[in-house]
Amino acid sequence: MATAPGMPDQGSIAARLERLPHSRWHVKVRVLIGAVTFFEGFDMLLAASALPVLTVEWGLGAGQATVLLAAASVGMLVGALAAGWLGDRIGRVRTVALGVAVTGLAGLGVAASGGVEEFALFRFVQGLGIGGVVPVAATYINEIARADRRGRFVLLYEMVFPAGLAVAALVAVWVVPHAGWRAMFVLGALPAVLAALLPRHVEESPRWLLARGRGAEAEAVLARIEDRVAASSGGALPPPVARASAQPVGPGGLRALFHGIYLRRTAVLSGLWFTAFYVNQGISVWLPSLYAGHFGLDLGTALAYTLLAHATGLLGTLAAALLVDRVGRRPALATALGGAAVSLGVLAASGADSGAEVAVFASCATFFLYAINAGLYLYAPELYPTAHRATGAAFGGLWNRLGVIAGPVAVGAILGAGGGLPLVFAQLGAVAAAGAALAWCAEETRGRTLEELSP
Repeated sequence: MATAPGMPDQGSIAARLERLPHSRWHVKVRVLIGAVTFFEGFDMLLAASALPVLTVEWGLGAGQATVLLAAASVGMLVGALAAGWLGDRIGRVRTVALGVAVTGLAGLGVAASGGVEEFALFRFVQGLGIGGVVPVAATYINEIARADRRGRFVLLYEMVFPAGLAVAALVAVWVVPHAGWRAMFVLGALPAVLAALLPRHVEESPRWLLARGRGAEAEAVLARIEDRVAASSGGALPPPVARASAQPVGPGGLRALFHGIYLRRTAVLSGLWFTAFYVNQGISVWLPSLYAGHFGLDLGTALAYTLLAHATGLLGTLAAALLVDRVGRRPALATALGGAAVSLGVLAASGADSGAEVAVFASCATFFLYAINAGLYLYAPELYPTAHRATGAAFGGLWNRLGVIAGPVAVGAILGAGGGLPLVFAQLGAVAAAGAALAWCAEETRGRTLEELSP
């Protein structure tokens, strides 16, 4: 894409964004986008929290329970691909707003469902929104962050997603036994209100505007951002420092992910997405039902043990945020998957004989798994040029969703065939170990601008 005389180019836009100090503008944007992502995480876990009650209320078998759990994941798979395409064409902010509206409104449909078919249908639609919002929102946050602090900046934002999961588990401890599972989905519909606020209060990514040939808009948006940052920081901005960059070459769209240097990046990233979410969802989706059904714990205790896993996961995400810019992406990803593999392997070897034992070791595993999951939302947008960055991040989301579907289905199949919990945790640990080995093949992105990473 040629740049018209007098218009900003890729290098100048990047240099001006890189010089911006952290400010109230950054806080405002992360709060608004973070609120959206928080509720997406909240909505994602609702079916798992409701399943112990639904199993009794609707007399669900293992197959029907798996359908209810997998419906949103299938929707997220489709939503991720569609949103990646939309995010690169109509903009990051508008795509996120659309996904939020779909998630919230579909949640009301789930709450009104009278049977398995309606529940699964509306959860599928809700999944379309969740799957679309999360990778595109992560892409946007990456594009406004400075290279030297991008890991910390993005991962502190990403903490809101596991926070949403943890809050969903916490709220479920009281709401599900006292107000019923439908009330959880009504609460999950609240983010629909945010859909109207985002386009009015969050500026579109200047990097995306320029990549779409809208140089004048990119200049105007960036000038507004600079004015707000300067006003909140109380001083003149430092001068921009030019850094090497190049315009992307090769095909556009989905084909670009398999062209030149991007083929290897896409292959490694896809494998990491699959293994990380296969293991994570294989654990988190089934935990409440395992506690209640396999160990005979009461509903409150089952949900409290589930909450423990999400709380440790939140701590894992915080640890990743504080360390990832120091140690680098590749060691962080490999260590996180390796830690999960060890935790699950120990649990399998111990026999998984009690609910308390499972709660302890599953919580250790989620400490590492939430770190890797958040880390991938940082890492994926770093690997692709602006013109198809959302598509690249969302294509990773395709493998993410395949893992989300396959993990719970595999656990359900093992349990349905009479396999014990040691076998469940052993196979999850083996998949995590394979992901840890693959992580050492990943491209290191620490401290490099998005333009330097993707020529």
